[in-house]
Amino acid sequence: MAWYELQVQGRAKAFARAAESTEAIVQAARQHAVDHLVLSGDLTASALASEFSGAAAALGGLASDPRRCTLIPGNHDCHHPAALRERRFEAAFGALLQSDLPAHARLGPWPLVRLVGSGLAVVALHSSLLPCIPGVSYGRLGPKQLEGLRTALADRALDGRAVLVVVHHAPLRADGRPDKLSHRLLDYEALLALLPGPRFAVLHGHIHRRYHHPATASRPHLFGAGSSTQAGQEGYWLIDVDGGTVVGGTSHTLNLGP
Repeated sequence: MAWYELQVQGRAKAFARAAESTEAIVQAARQHAVDHLVLSGDLTASALASEFSGAAAALGGLASDPRRCTLIPGNHDCHHPAALRERRFEAAFGALLQSDLPAHARLGPWPLVRLVGSGLAVVALHSSLLPCIPGVSYGRLGPKQLEGLRTALADRALDGRAVLVVVHHAPLRADGRPDKLSHRLLDYEALLALLPGPRFAVLHGHIHRRYHHPATASRPHLFGAGSSTQAGQEGYWLIDVDGGTVVGGTSHTLNLGP
């Protein structure tokens, strides 16, 4: 299946400059003087060891600096049995899998909580835990991670902070509807129910389109990263936080040249 996606469906060509795109995003983060860089998964196309090492190299010092970077695995980082057996994601990014509030972890390091400055918390979740089934790429958090998220949100260390929750699979598509069953986050409703209002934002990937659903009184902001390193779609979000609230975000496009 990985070979089919890479060669027949053209994924190898579409992501041939992924490392260059990642380096450009890291450079843009420096230029914007961001407080924290968040990556919502699929750092690889087929979870090869060489891809993980290349992604870590492209991130440079951020790959080992949890004060400045948070990342999670996507389904493409997990769908190769050898990658799971050899724990390739953990080997490449183990330095980033340290939580500031480990008491809330329920499944390995997840949920992983990062306290950023005095006004922001980043909570990372792992939705790519299901076995690989050809043609199926849905995700699930499960009751353990959702319970860990609930207790983390109640922790006094998060009082007064805006909260960015990072998950690979999208709660909603760009049109505001749930994704198709074979591609969706199965327990998206349980996730969104824990995150009412503009104090919260969900940052996700998986859908290859960059979009934003503003928060409502009962739902968080939803920021879809798109496919930040895919040819023709390179880019990123800058998320603005002020006074314990997610104010909004600005979408930026990269121009790598020929």
